[in-house]
Amino acid sequence: MMGSAEEKRIEDELSYPILLAERVRSAADEARSFKAECGEVAKQVDRLSQMLRTLVRFTTSVQSLYERPIRRLISEVSKNLERALTSVRKCKRQSILRRVVRITSATEFRKVLNLLDASIGDMKWLMGVLDTENNGTSSGIFLSLPPIASNDPIISWVWSYIATVQMGQLTDRIEAACNLASLAQDNDRNKKITVEEGGVPPLLKLLKESSSTEAQIAAANALFVLANEHERVRSIVDEMGVPIVVQVLGDSPMKVQIPVAKLVARMAEHDPVAQEDFARENVIRPLVTLLSFETFVEDSRTQMGKQSIHSIVQINKEMEKNSSIGSNSTNYSYRPYTNSYSNLHMEGSSRGGNHRKERENEKPEVKIQLKINGAEALWMLAKGSVSNSRRITETKGLLCLAKLVEKEQGELQYNCLMTIMEITAAAESSSDLRRAAFKTNSLAAKAVIDQLLRMIKELDTPTLQIAAIKSIGSLARTFPARETRVIGPLVTQLANKDQQVAMEAAIALQKFASPDNFLCMDHSKSIIEFNGVPPLMRLLRSEMTQLHGVILLCYLAIHSGDNEALEQARVLTALEGADRTVVAQHPHLKELVSKAIYHLNLYHTGVHPQRQSYAP
Repeated sequence: MMGSAEEKRIEDELSYPILLAERVRSAADEARSFKAECGEVAKQVDRLSQMLRTLVRFTTSVQSLYERPIRRLISEVSKNLERALTSVRKCKRQSILRRVVRITSATEFRKVLNLLDASIGDMKWLMGVLDTENNGTSSGIFLSLPPIASNDPIISWVWSYIATVQMGQLTDRIEAACNLASLAQDNDRNKKITVEEGGVPPLLKLLKESSSTEAQIAAANALFVLANEHERVRSIVDEMGVPIVVQVLGDSPMKVQIPVAKLVARMAEHDPVAQEDFARENVIRPLVTLLSFETFVEDSRTQMGKQSIHSIVQINKEMEKNSSIGSNSTNYSYRPYTNSYSNLHMEGSSRGGNHRKERENEKPEVKIQLKINGAEALWMLAKGSVSNSRRITETKGLLCLAKLVEKEQGELQYNCLMTIMEITAAAESSSDLRRAAFKTNSLAAKAVIDQLLRMIKELDTPTLQIAAIKSIGSLARTFPARETRVIGPLVTQLANKDQQVAMEAAIALQKFASPDNFLCMDHSKSIIEFNGVPPLMRLLRSEMTQLHGVILLCYLAIHSGDNEALEQARVLTALEGADRTVVAQHPHLKELVSKAIYHLNLYHTGVHPQRQSYAP
């Protein structure tokens, strides 16, 4: 029923109060008592009827009509006219209780006249907002307070701004969108009102105004402010906002792409449906194109001389092969893993060719900001999504991310690193993605690993180190036994003065030494050979790191229990102590700790008989 009421034509909505007004006028002419009061009611109703008829003519002549305040106010006007009709009709009756009726009716008439005055004020406001006198052609934003919004002025401002965004002149639409964003930024209630009152469709329409970068920027900023919560993001998705956003991202100048990429990031962050819809609309490829802009041109000039002959030959072969593939198609459709960045630049040129010169001449800070927002969008698209992570690797996004992590600093480097962390986390849970994107002979995978290890070893920023450590840990099952270069930096970080970094290093090493890893025995030996036992023993002293230190020590004891380093460090004594303290808090570790103690007892002297009875 509600759905059918919403679909009712606005002309039909307006016909009912007009009919009521005629009935009130007719009843007032037939009144036998309170003729003066009925006359006043008739005058008010005549004014309302005239306004309603003007509004009907206006609605039939305007193509893009903002209906929300019309429906709300007409509903209120109809209620007041119904009450006026009831009061006036009473004046036709005669009664022996006329005095009582006179008292009651006098009070009632005062209320009815006040309600009709309020309805006239509402209609004046509505006609001002819609600019019915000039058929919507005058400039400026109409701001005043109608009686219906006297207790909540925000609703009237929202109506005025949305009406202007939808129906005003372009300059006014831009100003109204900015004001709407400012109003919504104050609190979540204003955001909710803006969405509930139909603010999303006109903002999406303004976003498509390719003739005005200011209009697109204002619309993108307003939508960004609204999109900080799941339900509001879903409202944008339900209005077919995702295809519009993707189209604008691919076809616009950099200054427009900056807020649009930010909008993609926020929508993907707060709504998994939006995250998947963006991927289906192929937003990942243009985002990678934005990130790769000028990245590889500079790299080819500065780094080519440092590469080995083998690497140069391999890259050239790959580019030749993929440029022949890419020459057949230049859209943003799904592509196989073998596409290269030459294709990305070709597509960026064809899709946004009108802005190519503009991009090249843009200020460096604008280019950097676009990459920052583009990297954040990829991060949010990859977060918790194996399919989106796969899509990023299939566009060779990994290589681009690795280059930016190497060359950039600050927010751009951080966003790229977090994107890599999400992709590696997805690879940890998907063997298909691991095999496809992190093959041992993959240049992109090698570049990523190199940068992750560099950040672990060279940086002293816990936030970046932790992300890099987590990424290496997620890829633990991709490294062969001979790839010991990834073990050493992790072992070193066990002694990091920042306990969070040390704990994450222990967690990452657990994934190398865990029985779930086919090469756990080889990796366990490598951890011990890199002198990992002493810093692990120190981790047992801290409540924050104790748990993960115990787990890793157990893995080392089980897989390399005969190693003398374990005996020298008195690991057996430490685990026996942990059996009494840590296991009490974490009962699920009892079997693991007992198994580790049993293995140590097998290989070392000082056997404890009560532990020998355990069999793994």
